[in-house]
Amino acid sequence: MDRFVLWGQYCENALEKRTPFRDEHLSRLANLKQEGILITLGPTKCSRYVFGIFEAETIDIVKNLIHEDVYWKQGIWISLEVYPWVQAF
Repeated sequence: MDRFVLWGQYCENALEKRTPFRDEHLSRLANLKQEGILITLGPTKCSRYVFGIFEAETIDIVKNLIHEDVYWKQGIWISLEVYPWVQAF
């Protein structure tokens, strides 16, 4: 299993726009965390960017998971990049 880091950006007024989708989003993340795929994910303090760490066999698995998320589908996340990551410590 490899680790992958996610960097992304939220839309304008994301805190308001995400409200109808938040429960679905958080429930899905809880499931991914329980499955061991999601290590951590969350917004920066300014709520403009999202950061996450995933563990999966391939980068495509991570990209597919992200693109299936309601925040991506509803335009709450407006840009996302995934990179293979080497954890030094």
